Amino acid sequence: MQVSDGFQKQIEGYGLTTAQIYYRLPDHLSVVQEFIWQEYDVFPKFPILKKFLAFWEEEIEGPLHSVTVAHQRLIKPSEMRNVDGEYLIH
Repeated sequence: MQVSDGFQKQIEGYGLTTAQIYYRLPDHLSVVQEFIWQEYDVFPKFPILKKFLAFWEEEIEGPLHSVTVAHQRLIKPSEMRNVDGEYLIH
């Protein structure tokens, strides 16, 4: 059985991170747009989010206005337990 990448990351301590990114339009700097980014990342350093924001600043013309981050670990150590057996019900 193959485990999904998302589940594997959760087991390794990653949590679901959502960033609400506000940026200015390059041609109309007074206009602010919103972009929602979501990925598994590690609290509190957020290396994947920082890499994405560095890419944004280097490659995307819309300058960043502000970033709001929410993070939640979906699987916590207290929720993990071993299964002793498997029962099939017909």
